[in-house]
Amino acid sequence: MVAGADGDSVTDHKFGDRLAALRKQRGLTQQAVADAAGAHVTQIRRYEAGTSQPTLDVLRNLALALSTSADSLLFDTDERGPANPSLRLRLVALDQLDPDEHAAVLAMIEGAVLRHHARQALTGQAS
Repeated sequence: MVAGADGDSVTDHKFGDRLAALRKQRGLTQQAVADAAGAHVTQIRRYEAGTSQPTLDVLRNLALALSTSADSLLFDTDERGPANPSLRLRLVALDQLDPDEHAAVLAMIEGAVLRHHARQALTGQAS
């Protein structure tokens, strides 16, 4: 549930749409998803209709049942990843690299993030 402007809860229909689309894409029935996720089929119907939202445990089970990530159920593609379009395109291109190249890029990113945190810590101490 998401809080509306007036403070009332409103249901996120996009979650239900994403759940239904992934289920259909996988060729699964609502009953099959319910069984795999340990939920009742009525609850799956409610999720897909946008009248109910799962708990974190159920969300995890749904993601496992659909062989997907929880964020793919929660967010649209344009809501994930970096906001900077140039960076987003470069990250997508990383999928073409072999595992050794992935490891090298990850090491560079981790190094840059660590340097950033170290600079932040030093700047905070100097203030």
